[in-house]
Amino acid sequence: MDRNEILKLENYFRRRFNVPAISVRQRPQKDDSAELYIDDEFIGVIYRDDEDGDLSFNFTMAILDIDLE
Repeated sequence: MDRNEILKLENYFRRRFNVPAISVRQRPQKDDSAELYIDDEFIGVIYRDDEDGDLSFNFTMAILDIDLE
């Protein structure tokens, strides 16, 4: 994932969720994904999918049961 895509995703998430503290960070030694943070808290992973010439991004977030209490 290049820097331009990361900036576009960061702007998208900030607008969509109205949270200016969201940041998208490049993953070390990975070029097909990035990490989503709010402040310094890791939230999930964004994967780049460009199969068949159709570009999309998939966001994955794990929610622990202890976080629901």
